[in-house]
Parts: sequence; C-alpha cells; structure tokens
Amino acid sequence: MLHEDRLFPAETASRSVARKLYAEVKDLPIISPHGHTDPKWFAEDEAFPNPAALFIQPDHYIFRMLYSQGISLESLGIGDHQADPREVWRIFAKNYYLFRGTPTRMWIDYSFAKLFGFTERLSEKNADAYYDTIQTKLNEPSFRPRALFDQFNLQVLATTDSPLDSLEYHKKIKESGWKGRVIPTFRPDAVIDAEFAGFKGNLEKLGELTGEDISDYKGYLNALRKRRAYFKQMGATATDHGHLTARTADLVPAAAAELYGRIYKGAADAADIELFQAQMLTELAGMSVEDGLVMQLHPGSVRNHNTKLYESFGRDKGADIPSPTEYVRALRPLLSKYGNETGFTFILFTLDETAYSRELAPLAGHYPCLRLGPAWWFHDSPEGMMRYREQVTETAGFYNTVGFNDDTRALLSIPARHDVARRVDCAFLGRLVVEHRIDEDEAFELIHDLTTNLVKKAYKL
Repeated sequence: MLHEDRLFPAETASRSVARKLYAEVKDLPIISPHGHTDPKWFAEDEAFPNPAALFIQPDHYIFRMLYSQGISLESLGIGDHQADPREVWRIFAKNYYLFRGTPTRMWIDYSFAKLFGFTERLSEKNADAYYDTIQTKLNEPSFRPRALFDQFNLQVLATTDSPLDSLEYHKKIKESGWKGRVIPTFRPDAVIDAEFAGFKGNLEKLGELTGEDISDYKGYLNALRKRRAYFKQMGATATDHGHLTARTADLVPAAAAELYGRIYKGAADAADIELFQAQMLTELAGMSVEDGLVMQLHPGSVRNHNTKLYESFGRDKGADIPSPTEYVRALRPLLSKYGNETGFTFILFTLDETAYSRELAPLAGHYPCLRLGPAWWFHDSPEGMMRYREQVTETAGFYNTVGFNDDTRALLSIPARHDVARRVDCAFLGRLVVEHRIDEDEAFELIHDLTTNLVKKAYKL
C-alpha cells in the first residue's frame, strides 16, 4: 500500500536527490510543538477502547467528510451520543472511498500499514477483519499511549490547554517517573473572547484560581500573568491564540481599562469585542517579552459555522471554515511596540494562502520577532506544503520558518503527518539541487534544519 517513492518528484534526477535526503531524516525523532492530543492518555496510560475511538471519534478530518455526505454524527458516536463501535467502523469502511486523494487517506493508510501490517485497502468487505485485528492490537501493552509515544520516537509532544485547566494530567505525567516529554501550551481564548461560551463564568474562575480581582483590568492582567507562570512551571514553552482576525491594538492604559470594564459587565457591542481581542494580543505579546513564552497566532477560521451542529454537539466538530485574513495593517500596532525585540518569538499561521507571498513572507523577512508556521489545517497536505515552500522561501528564506507541526487530535496520525512533511521538503530541496539553485551539501544541511533544528530553536525546545 505504501510506495517507497510516494510524494517524491516524478522527474528522475530530482527524485534521486530526494531519496538521499529522505534517508538522512526519515528516522530522526519527532518533535510535535503544537497539537491537541489528550494529556489524559499519557497520564493514565490506559488502552484505547476500540478502533472507532482511536481513529474516528477524535478526528474531525474524518467525521467532517462523512458528515458532508449525509452521515449523521450521532451514528458515529460523536459527543455524548452512544453508538456500537463496530457499526461506526463499518460506516467508515463502507465510505472509505470518500477520502481518495486527501491527506487524511495518506495518514490513515500509513497507520494501517506501519502499525497493523495491512496490505489490502480498507473496504466494506474487510471492515470486520480490520476491526478485529486492530482491537487485538489495542489489547496489547505495546499499543498503550506511552508505548506508542516511544514507538513513534516522539521527543516532545505539546498539548493545547485552557487557561483554566488545572493541568492535573500534566502533573501526573511529571510525577509518574515516565521519561516521555509531554508539555502544555497556554491557550487563553476562553477568557479573552467575550463570545466564547460561558465567558463571564470563565472570568470568575480565572479570578478564583489566581486570587486576583478580575473586575479590575490590572487584576485581570495579573491573573493572566499568574496562569502563564504556572503553565511555564509545568513545562510550557509557548502560548497559542485562535482569533478570527490578526488585528492588534495598542490603546492607552485608561482606554484599555475602560474597554475591559464594558467587556466584564457584558455591556460591550461587537466592535468592542473585536477591539478587546486586538488589544489583548498586544498585551499578551508584552507578557511574552517578559516571560519568554513563544507566541503563536492562528487566525482566519470562522469557528462553529454550522449553528445547528454547534448547538447540538459543541465546539470543534468539523464546522470551522477558512476566511480571508489581512496581516500588514492588522499587526502593525503590535509590531510597532514589540516587533524589534530579538528575545520575542511570534509565530504566524494562516488559512489564507494569498497572504503568503504578499504579506507574511515580507513581514517575516523583516521583523526579528516573526517566524512563519507551516502550512496549517486545511493546507496540511502535500500540495499545501509545496505551495507554502514555493511562496514563502523566495522572500523569507528557510530560516524564518519553524519546521513542521502536526496540529492533530489523532495520536496515530502524528508519525504519518511528519513523514509527509519530510518527504515534501525532500522533494522541494531535490528540485532546487537539480536546478542548481542550491548545492547538494546545502540541501543535506537544510533537511536536518527543516526536520528538527528549526522547530527546536523556534519553540525553545
């Protein structure tokens, strides 16, 4: 099922170089600095219950495709809905053809072949045989989360965590004596976005956790500083921000405090809510300058676009849709204040590929603080990765980028995604060598940088 030359150039000279480069890095450790796997898996190290719970139910890439073809989330056992896992698997197998040509298909096929030894493509006919083989494996100690972490050669795995999270599972991991490095990431959206479900209650809990008076703007900022310090104490090296836009603001203190007062009292309109998020990006950048946590911005996703689905199933159910994003004017207030701080690292992502060569690469090619995150989410594909390299490298070069991160909720997709990224980078560098744009020795140095060195440096790992 897995061809050894997959994703390498069809042209023989470039393919030959790509093969040699890939041989250099295919077995290097995986560094996963941004993702959404559950720390509870590694804290409790319990067996995954069944194939559906392993492959389908945590992975919105899978169930959003099935939903798009009229298959209900209830039938897949998503959320609080119960479903026979074997029947869920049969639905998946019957509709596996839907994933033809998608990166999801590549990731799943990789797992099927590498972890379970399957050589026949999944279908309705072999669904039960697949299910039984996977279930048998899941009952073995070698398929517990910690064993898989080691088998995947994971060096670091970062989760993404609410600012209100006790980090109890991270604490349990640290106290267990296990050598695997699983670290949290501070994601403060729940106490910054006034439209976030339960926002007022989240603010009150923030105050309770920190002993700060969050009705006061200074108290609110102090509470955020305390939570950042706790995350850092628990191993965090980065923060993450999932705003709709990249807009930033730099209000004078009195205006910022007045704005927060309206937010806290629930008297803010839509313009206030957007301005507050913009102001908070700049405030949090200042905190990163203070405490050294790397800052990531993931804008441009209209979250929970399907209102009916959101009301029934909640957040993160495959209904997030990309939107155009402007960066040059939007980021200017923040960059005017902190963009020249060489100790500050600000990693930008995008779902708007038109911004790569026009805005993002020129910005990152100038400001010392800026780095560009890899092709993200809907563009985490061979084509998306290649477009990213082609559009970004000409202005920002390689060394204003940060390697690869998988951004996944599905544990088994981690090695598959990193393998795709390594192959695409080898293909790109192979072409540059054959076109005499870089020398072969530079390509060998670059592939190590793109695979491990840049990500370690950017995320302070």
